Amino acid sequence: MSVLENTTDSTATLETAELVTRMLHLLGEDPNRDGLVRTPMRVAKSLQFLTSGYQEDINELINDALFDVEYSELVLVRDIDFFSLCEHHMLPFYGKAHVAYLPNRKVVGLSKLPRIVDVFSRRLQVQERLTQDVAQAVQEAVNPHGVAVVIEANHLCMMMRGVEKQNSTTVTSAMLGTFKDDPKARSEFLDLIRRR
Repeated sequence: MSVLENTTDSTATLETAELVTRMLHLLGEDPNRDGLVRTPMRVAKSLQFLTSGYQEDINELINDALFDVEYSELVLVRDIDFFSLCEHHMLPFYGKAHVAYLPNRKVVGLSKLPRIVDVFSRRLQVQERLTQDVAQAVQEAVNPHGVAVVIEANHLCMMMRGVEKQNSTTVTSAMLGTFKDDPKARSEFLDLIRRR
């Protein structure tokens, strides 16, 4: 179990802060110098927030916000801003998610789609799994005819280190149900997310 899994556990916060203090020592820094005295606790609290998705339950998040509606056309929430941490280097990646579904007699409150993105982006992630996690969660929660998710992101692990490419964007997609089987539905979704 991660020491950050329980955000109300002050022991976990203190243990994480101690690890950050040790890390500062190993980097050759003085954790007691003026600018760093509170850094270990700040980092511990920051990591708790950035990984708070581990404590979230999608069913509680949806909270009965499913509504019977005779509507069968595409529902799309695009340009959902998100931030996540790459599980390989624990450096941020950030961008926009576009989430759509084709209702099957039920729609979900529109704010729930960005919240689902938040749940999965606030975990240690790779973009490919994040895309799939969001699509699968919408599919299970809403039971629509199809779900489509496209995520466009910039990765600091590619920008700041390694290949050092500051202007590259990674795009991933997940298509379920009708969006996977029907090129016309998929094309409509992709066309709508391109429009600005």
